[in-house]
Amino acid sequence: MKFLLILLVAPLIALALLYFLFPGRLVAFGRWGLRKRGGMVQKSVTVDGRVWPYLEGGDPAKPLLLLVHGFAGDKDNWSMIAPYLTRDYHVIAPDLPGFGENERNPALAYDIAAQTARLKAFADALGLQRPHLAGNSMGGWIALRYALDYPDALASLTLLNNAGVNGANESDLQKQAANEDYNPLVLANLEDADRLVAMVVHRPPFIPARLKPALYGDALRYRDQLDHIFWIIATEGRDHPLNDRLGEVSAPTLIIWGRHDRLLDVSCVPVLEAGIADARSHIFEHLGHVPMVEDPKATAAVMKGFLGQH
Repeated sequence: MKFLLILLVAPLIALALLYFLFPGRLVAFGRWGLRKRGGMVQKSVTVDGRVWPYLEGGDPAKPLLLLVHGFAGDKDNWSMIAPYLTRDYHVIAPDLPGFGENERNPALAYDIAAQTARLKAFADALGLQRPHLAGNSMGGWIALRYALDYPDALASLTLLNNAGVNGANESDLQKQAANEDYNPLVLANLEDADRLVAMVVHRPPFIPARLKPALYGDALRYRDQLDHIFWIIATEGRDHPLNDRLGEVSAPTLIIWGRHDRLLDVSCVPVLEAGIADARSHIFEHLGHVPMVEDPKATAAVMKGFLGQH
């Protein structure tokens, strides 16, 4: 009985020690656990002299699903939804240049056309022929541009709260950033993290203070560069949205949105529906800007229902 008690208590003690003494290792362990649960393994490939880290999971013999993260995100934005996708799809999720563990070169061009061309080069380097392409936020904008620039190079398009189009109503983000002197998506300090999470997620989780340096360290370390990239894409989105080009999209398209998105208003959905022929849409009434994080199981179900038909 004593041995059994030790077996039960020891992991709890180990977690407590990690939390208090090595919170960074605890965060890394949690990230590893999420990847493990989804069958995702980190790999890398060199493209045009640049090393691209990416996560890969699922059977390579199954349909290919390429996932693109949003602004200030990374490949692990897809780790929570991976368990529901890797059973049926060969899943690949890269870090885009400027984010995650990819090169953070401030001299690179970070406009959407440049990032789209880099994503195509990444896909070509791995031999990814006609993937099902899905993207969230900025990644959705890149995916949409990919469908316009390389119409024969994808099997379908899934847009999750994508940027790059303007709806009838301005979002909270657009209103706050209107004067170009305040970027709501850049952290001022660790205490500011709660505000940012509440803006992105409709029902924000509690984040213990001891874990915040490990969770948000990169956001603070690269704050100036992230601010630079933000204004590049924010200005492009304001001055050159893709509203007038939506009719050129020929790939079967699924639109997913969270009703409570404060970054990109849900009024973008009817614009996308009207512009893209035969597009399907699904609005989650209980979610915000990142459906694949807030309710991965439900988001995966909608995606798989669509992908199964294509």
